[in-house]
Amino acid sequence: MRPQNINDVVGQQHLVGPGKIIRRMVDAKLLSSMILYGPPGTGKTSIASAIAGSTKYAFRILNAATDSKKELEVVVEEAKMSGTVILLLDEIHRLTKPKQDFLLPHLESGRIILIGATTENPYIAINPAIRSRTQIFEVKPLSENDIKKAINRALNDKENGFGNINVVLDENALIHLSRATHGDLRSSLNALELAVKSTPSESEIIKITLPIVEECLQHKALVQDKDGDAHYDVISAFQKSIRGSDANAALHYLARLLASGDLISANRRLLTIAYEDVGLANPQAAARTVEAVTAAEKIGLPEARIPLAVAVIDLCLSPKSNSALNAIDSALTDIESGNYGEIPAHLRDAHYKGASSLGRGKDYLYPHNFAHDWVAQQYLPDKIKTKEYYQPKQNGRYETALEEQYRRLNKMQKHI
Repeated sequence: MRPQNINDVVGQQHLVGPGKIIRRMVDAKLLSSMILYGPPGTGKTSIASAIAGSTKYAFRILNAATDSKKELEVVVEEAKMSGTVILLLDEIHRLTKPKQDFLLPHLESGRIILIGATTENPYIAINPAIRSRTQIFEVKPLSENDIKKAINRALNDKENGFGNINVVLDENALIHLSRATHGDLRSSLNALELAVKSTPSESEIIKITLPIVEECLQHKALVQDKDGDAHYDVISAFQKSIRGSDANAALHYLARLLASGDLISANRRLLTIAYEDVGLANPQAAARTVEAVTAAEKIGLPEARIPLAVAVIDLCLSPKSNSALNAIDSALTDIESGNYGEIPAHLRDAHYKGASSLGRGKDYLYPHNFAHDWVAQQYLPDKIKTKEYYQPKQNGRYETALEEQYRRLNKMQKHI
């Protein structure tokens, strides 16, 4: 079911949609080497395959960790003989220096168009020599609707899918397939294939129900609800119970998530709650939640329930504040509505030749040269210089102390 051209790619519309960067490259036939990074099963190989199919260039796949320099040499020789070759190099963050040194000249000549794939952060894990010769694009987890689209395509495709078999997929089974893998399309399609091939037919009809999908995914649905909303309902109730400081209810909804095997949703939601709902009222609780989630990810279920329960109780019984959320949303509203002005000249970058003649950095006061490492000067643009996005809440000792400092500094600042 791998895409044969750019139009068949599911999801990743920020890269392959109309007018977007990879689509522009393909349409203009101006391909450049790139690195695609993101979680497994989200389309990195599919995008590379689609690019090759759309351009009719030869397409080869190697793994930086397991394939030797000799395999690279074969691809390079092919490029010399037949022209451009698109090389998908999986796990590119594990490319050794000898292989890299061999590959670089061929990237610069244009014979090889490298598409590196990695689950690691390329800005940290990939050698700068490779990074400087590639464009870096993030591939994101697919949405539920994206995965549904791909599953239905697999069911109807007569050449590569199950279009020649009479498969009836229950609606709840489809919802679970599209939701339980958290954006990993490969896992969803693998489970679908196992379900279809391991389910006996009844009168030449293969009926795939929710229990069958649960077994093939090894991931139970929260409940078999008619509209498929239980997943989101439980997550919503989980966050609202913590926000409302009800530890018993929060533990109940955590248990529902964990009983279904949905450790990922529990972890993600706890991290969100820690900063959205507790925030500056108890920053240490947020830090402890990060530690608990990290521990849960490392030890997995069933033991992961223990650090997560600690975090849930900690967050429930902490004071609450959403002041940081409100502050950044208020600032974003101004930016999105165009309510901002020019950066003051004294704050602009002055680290280049000719900056001083443009007034860049002139009259900037370096706070460390003053008593208490602070000096009154304007930082916001003139248009919004009196804006106060942060509105403290007195819901905990930490934020109460922050408010005292915030008010004191604002008062001193207004004297300039």
